[in-house]
Amino acid sequence: MSVKTSNSALIQRFDNKTAKIGIVGLGYVGLPLVLRYVEMGYKVIGFDVDQEKVDKLNAGVTYIKHIEASRLATAKTSGFEPTTDFRRAGEVDALILCVPTPLDKHREPDLSFVIDTVDSLTPYLRENQVMSLESTTYPGTTDEELLPRIETRGFKVGENYFLVYSPEREDPGNANFTTNTIPKVCGGYSAACLEVGLALYGKVIDKLVPVTSTRAAEMTKLLENIHRAVNIGLVNEMKIVADRMGIDIHEVIRAAATKPFGFVPYYPGPGLGGHCIPIDPFYLTWKAREYGVATRFIELAGEVNSDMPDYVIAKVTDALNRRKKAVNGSSILVLGIAYKKNVDDMRESPSVILMEKLQALGADVNYNDPYVPVFPKLRDHAHFDLSSVDLTAENLQSYDCVLLATDHDEYNYSCILKNAQLIVDTRGRYLEPASNVVRS
Repeated sequence: MSVKTSNSALIQRFDNKTAKIGIVGLGYVGLPLVLRYVEMGYKVIGFDVDQEKVDKLNAGVTYIKHIEASRLATAKTSGFEPTTDFRRAGEVDALILCVPTPLDKHREPDLSFVIDTVDSLTPYLRENQVMSLESTTYPGTTDEELLPRIETRGFKVGENYFLVYSPEREDPGNANFTTNTIPKVCGGYSAACLEVGLALYGKVIDKLVPVTSTRAAEMTKLLENIHRAVNIGLVNEMKIVADRMGIDIHEVIRAAATKPFGFVPYYPGPGLGGHCIPIDPFYLTWKAREYGVATRFIELAGEVNSDMPDYVIAKVTDALNRRKKAVNGSSILVLGIAYKKNVDDMRESPSVILMEKLQALGADVNYNDPYVPVFPKLRDHAHFDLSSVDLTAENLQSYDCVLLATDHDEYNYSCILKNAQLIVDTRGRYLEPASNVVRS
């Protein structure tokens, strides 16, 4: 079979929806993608190493709050097969990798999830498949790490095997954008690979954005997230300056946002959370060192953002001191432990760091989060044997301080204001001055 024929045959299977899709990693990125493919008429095998997760999916149980069980049930009856059996990789025409890319304890890229996944799949790869990496990573990962592993099977990438990088752009909890309505960047190892990648996503994503290489696509994802991290670092620093000057930074942001050009509003908070913004900049700073480049601007923003929990703790300490109380021995209720509002995702949540620091200072810490009923086990963080307390007027009155860390829309902010003795607001929810509110 010629190169053109193998490429064309695979593209045709994607176009007529006879291709079977394999999605590896059934979390916040992979599972919505599974549902989109199934809803558009494709058969999908979902791979994950977590047997408990696979069992839940097979039972029609959702473990992501914004994904309804009814969608899972429909997907199951329409051709979705969750499994931990990576030997089935040979059954699919496409393997889409949606696995984590965290940092290690030295804050350097940890590609172990990607590499272990590819190594697990490699024995079962077959000719005329496409592999697409969606995990955020440094430029060069796709061709430096994935390509040589694929070619150990004797395949020639671009001729009888195809390789693309297409970064995920999921925004959990954002009802304005769904998997299919978010434009999707795609870069191929070769022109033939790009053609296949565009066909792979063409029937499930409304708008595709082709770029000339996998490295350009990898850099695109980093620029998106670094842009956000740097601007959040800027506004966090502005918040500290404004606070010292007695100026309300949220009033300033609202006023600046009325300018119809040249300004995009970003909002301060207690630190960065999630699987992207606190992590991705370090992927580029690490890789840049290989080229003798110091990314000082990015690293400075990272320092500012990393220091924000300490700033919040100082505000809590000062607020309690003004009421003749010490942090040591005070009862503190943390509102919201997910990394952002209206989701149940706790990865890199600054709320956890705040809880650890408050507990280390001797505070009696509890939390409320309507999205996280039981405090989960987390890598690299202390485990709190806690459940979300009821947010009643009586409970609110019983705490020395209520720390608003994640501003879920479900909260009754007027009830909190009426009943809390002291509120430290890290999200700018309380715009009007109040005797029991301290902005942080």
